[in-house]
Amino acid sequence: MRPRDLAYCGSFGAAALLMPALFHVVHLGHVFLPMFLPLVALAFLVGPGPAVLTACTVPLLSGVLTGMPPFWPPVGPFMAVELAATCGVIALARRWRPRWIEWMVLVPALLIGRVTYLGLVYVFAQWVDLPAGFLAGISFLVGWPGMVLMLVVVPPVVRRIGSRQATSERRE
Repeated sequence: MRPRDLAYCGSFGAAALLMPALFHVVHLGHVFLPMFLPLVALAFLVGPGPAVLTACTVPLLSGVLTGMPPFWPPVGPFMAVELAATCGVIALARRWRPRWIEWMVLVPALLIGRVTYLGLVYVFAQWVDLPAGFLAGISFLVGWPGMVLMLVVVPPVVRRIGSRQATSERRE
C-alpha cells in the first residue's frame, strides 16, 4: 500500500467514524447514511484492497466504540458487507475504467451495495421469523435520501481531490 493510500484511508476512515455522531445528534443518521459519504469517496481515491478493508472495518469499529451501528440486530455487520461491496465495485471500476465519470461508477455501485444489504436483511428476517419482505422494503426506503446525498456530494469532492492530486503529481 502506498503512503498516500494509507493517509487517505486513515483520514477518510476517521471522518466516517465521526460523521455519524454529528448526524445522530439531529436524529438523521439512519436516513442520510453519513458513514457512507467518506468511505464511498475514499473508494475513488485508493485501490480496491485498501478501499474494501477500510469500508469493512469502520462500521465494525464504530459499533464497538459507540454502539452504532448495532451488532444486534446485525446492522453493523450488514453495513460492513454493504460498504465493502460498494467500495470494492467503485475501486475496481476506477482501476478498469479510469476515464468513466463518477456517476457512471457510483450509481451501479450504490445499487449493488444496497441490493446486497437488502438481501442480508431479507435472509436474516426469514431466519428469525420476521416479515422479511416488509423489513427489506423498509430498509430500501429509509436509505434512499442517503443515496441521493452521495450522488450529489461525492462526485464534486472526488473531482476536487483528484484535480489536486494531478496538480501535485505534475509538480513532482
